[in-house]
Amino acid sequence: MDLSLSTRTEGDRTVVVVGGEIDVYTAPKLREQLIDLVSSGQYHLVVDMEGVEFLDSTGLGVLVGGLKRVRAHEGSLRLVCTQERILKIFRITGLTKVFPIHATVEEAVAATD
Repeated sequence: MDLSLSTRTEGDRTVVVVGGEIDVYTAPKLREQLIDLVSSGQYHLVVDMEGVEFLDSTGLGVLVGGLKRVRAHEGSLRLVCTQERILKIFRITGLTKVFPIHATVEEAVAATD
């Protein structure tokens, strides 16, 4: 399965909607998208992962890299995910302590650091 990406702006946040599988083959596409957004001055990102069916360690690495990039600019990267199988990966790796994870895009956009 491929990876689908789309972005939109909500207030001062940029929402990246991700669908499909984030794995060793598709993760570079997501990495490029995050780099492009940060390079263009978008430092408050919300990654909507509701459409993600699979996430591997490469995908986790891309998200951590994106977080480091936005934090270098005093920014934030929030995740939207309610799927138990994806949330379990974040819990097992301890990344629930690193990423704010929200149930809805609206909740993530409204959240303040």
